[in-house]
Amino acid sequence: MSRAFVREDDATNDIDELPDKLISEHRNLVTANGLALIDAEVERLNAAVTIARADNDRGAIARAARELRYWTQRRLSAEVMPASADTATTQFGSRVVIKRADGRRQTFRIVGEDEADPTLGTLSYVSPLAQALLGKHVGDEVLLGNAVIEIAAIEI
Repeated sequence: MSRAFVREDDATNDIDELPDKLISEHRNLVTANGLALIDAEVERLNAAVTIARADNDRGAIARAARELRYWTQRRLSAEVMPASADTATTQFGSRVVIKRADGRRQTFRIVGEDEADPTLGTLSYVSPLAQALLGKHVGDEVLLGNAVIEIAAIEI
């Protein structure tokens, strides 16, 4: 069809509602800190929607509204896992120190999917490394790919 027969504002109507972000199929387990992060994000996005509406910025409204729908759903489905004082077994919320074959040590905390950021030392509980560590004890060895790692410590 020729562009001559299309109203110009039709092109901008495409951004009024962006498709929803995919929601994980896994349970939405979160730490208390993870829940606080979700709450802060919902608050920030509510403000972003208000500002975008005041500016009549349809693109910004659509982007902020999509993010707000995602985080609102994540807030509704969040299951706060109580912190445990148990340092005998690796579990959700545990801080785990691993020792690699070359002697390097790394520390990771096992958290919910939205809270996870390996560069900050947090792993999603559904990640392969976290799955390999869950239920293990200090001294246990875990096969990770082609490497064997040892659990050096479990902390709160």
